[in-house]
Amino acid sequence: MFNQLHILIVDDSEDDALLMARALEKDGLKLSYERVQDATQLEAALDARPWDLVLSDYSMPGFGGVEALKLCQKKIFDAPFIIVSGRIGEELAVEMMRAGASDYVMKDDLPRLGPAVTRELRAARERKIRRQAQLAMAHLAAIVESCDDAIISQTLGGTVLSWNSGAERMFGYTAEEMVGESIESLVPRDQQKEISDIRDVIELGRKVERIETVRLRRDGTRIDVSITVSPIKNADGHIHGASIVFRDITERKRQEKERLRLIEELTEALKRVKTLNGLLPICASCKKIRNDGGYWEQVETYIRSRSNAEFTHGICPDCVRLLYPEYESILHDSTKSHPHRSATGSTPPVDYPLSDRQQSLDGLEGRQE
Repeated sequence: MFNQLHILIVDDSEDDALLMARALEKDGLKLSYERVQDATQLEAALDARPWDLVLSDYSMPGFGGVEALKLCQKKIFDAPFIIVSGRIGEELAVEMMRAGASDYVMKDDLPRLGPAVTRELRAARERKIRRQAQLAMAHLAAIVESCDDAIISQTLGGTVLSWNSGAERMFGYTAEEMVGESIESLVPRDQQKEISDIRDVIELGRKVERIETVRLRRDGTRIDVSITVSPIKNADGHIHGASIVFRDITERKRQEKERLRLIEELTEALKRVKTLNGLLPICASCKKIRNDGGYWEQVETYIRSRSNAEFTHGICPDCVRLLYPEYESILHDSTKSHPHRSATGSTPPVDYPLSDRQQSLDGLEGRQE
């Protein structure tokens, strides 16, 4: 049953309007109504709010059902328009329905008004649902048509049913050329098994998502694509076809190949990085090294330019003893804690604590540098 109905009654008689409302309420319809009796009032009422139904007398002083119907149609009013009159013949009633009225009921037969209103309201609801579905389909079709991806529908046997503009741009075939043809013309010979594999999945009612493969353009060139295939079901729920979305991933594949190429080149370059090997010409006195250009460089400069090594400068205990004998006692105390000497007789490394001795040696390091 319908919810609260808002009914507009076009009639010059308040009593007749009340009788119409009561006749509808007797049939279980819940309603509120407003009565108008001329064009000005009707136009204002139509502008004020939406109405579920219009009941109009055919003949009124200075106004009538014909003018009322035209005004409703001018306002693009989609509610049922029913003539309810006591002064209309069969021919005039038929003429009104041809002009767009939904039905007519005589005022002396108001028990027929409720069933007529219920029938026309149901028809109006069905028209609204159908119109909304058509608008949704048109909207979806517009989205599909404007999409950059190729969107195709086909039968389970592979016959193309629809072909959007994205498919035309991607593959080079027009819709007129492909609709009714086999989708296999897009599949390279080495990829033919994909067709039966995808069909097996679709027939199970499952979706194939984003598989990456290769398809053919009209000129025979191969194109890298990502494919999503979905089953299409009829009203009974039976699978009778499939929709396919092709996305061009050629650029992405090219970028991936370029990235891999750069990685390979970098890896190969790292293998060829120069390392210190072979004979190094070094001065026996100052310990400078002769570089490839024949110039003599400090050891630190030479090694730093050819490796990732960094240097920190200090002074070993042997040099302290040789160059600064006044610090012999410091060295002597240090060697007590390190009594072992190497096989070559050199003094082992000494870790000096942070003390006055260490500060003195730090000063020597500065002088040595």
